[in-house]
Amino acid sequence: MSAVSGFTVTTEASALPPIDPFYAIGLSLLARRLEAEGAPIIHMEFGQPSTGAPAGAIAAAHRALDSDPGSYWESQELRVRLSRHYQETYGVDLPAGRILLTCGASPALVLALSARFAAGDRVALARPGYVAYRNTLRALHLEPVEIPCGPEVGYQLSAAALERIEGPLAGVIIASPANPTGSILAPREIEAIVRTCEARGLGLVSDEIYHGLSYVEPARSVLEFTDQAFVVNSFSKYFSMVAWRLGWLAAPASHVDRARALISNLFLTPPSLSQHAALAALDCREELEANIQVYRRNRTVLLEALPRLGLASMAPPDGAFYIYADVGHLTDDSLAFCEKILRETGVALAPGIDFDPVDGHRFIRISFAVSTDRVQEAVYRLAPWFAAQPPRT
Repeated sequence: MSAVSGFTVTTEASALPPIDPFYAIGLSLLARRLEAEGAPIIHMEFGQPSTGAPAGAIAAAHRALDSDPGSYWESQELRVRLSRHYQETYGVDLPAGRILLTCGASPALVLALSARFAAGDRVALARPGYVAYRNTLRALHLEPVEIPCGPEVGYQLSAAALERIEGPLAGVIIASPANPTGSILAPREIEAIVRTCEARGLGLVSDEIYHGLSYVEPARSVLEFTDQAFVVNSFSKYFSMVAWRLGWLAAPASHVDRARALISNLFLTPPSLSQHAALAALDCREELEANIQVYRRNRTVLLEALPRLGLASMAPPDGAFYIYADVGHLTDDSLAFCEKILRETGVALAPGIDFDPVDGHRFIRISFAVSTDRVQEAVYRLAPWFAAQPPRT
């Protein structure tokens, strides 16, 4: 039994839905403990930019600390600025009134699912996919319908796959760029999914948290093709503001009132300090684009190095900052495998079972959101370790 697999969740057999642990969090807790004991840890288990908030955002926060005592507040100025962001970036007219500010993307996902669906509804999503989609659906008494999506379909859902789903279906979650693969949906496929949802009366939720982080063509917003989708986004990834816990939900006009009623009861408002900082961050493009060049270098380093480690079967990421690599020739227990890597090399990675409960036992996810010297050091440590591993029999 792995030391970090002990997140056991006990529920009454018929009362509460089963919720799987987020195993990467357990690994990260172990990594922090080892670090506190003096071990030199390289944190590549989370999609957590190492750069921190842009300088302009930090300066705005300092000014706010001196002038704003803080309150339950949703910045109208920030919502208007986000509306302009959609016009400038996507050519989309998104009224500020349809934008709700949240304490990160996770509450935005809860809001979208709660505003659009009812208990018992079935919602389709890609497998592999972000662990919280599946478990948030279950926590809200919704049924995740996971569709296996391998390299032959770019690790993404398709309209054709939705058409093949048997039984009733209420909605769809898509993500582009996706976690854990970094794959980006082609514009024609987004449009096809939108038309399928319209034809079948399906609610559509699009996670666009990694927008701005692309190494091929820019990711397209679902709002370019419909104004009836829910869009989840955040300042955590491109804007490098993980610790500030600020995100937003763009909701269809017909669901704004319900979403706002939910947010006022469940979450109140996000931190006022974060909102001041985020408004400034939207205009720090030069610094933020420089971060992407670091991720691009890191991606190149790993794509060149991993085949030398025997990890030739992977999903080359179009965006985000992850590589999802097949380690099935070495293990059928990705959690124990990641713990072994952590203890023996000090490199913290994420197990594939977080993202795929069926096939994820033979995959790992490597985040390259750290500095380039950290990536190079991780490769230096991992190369002899992988060379010493016997093949799985």
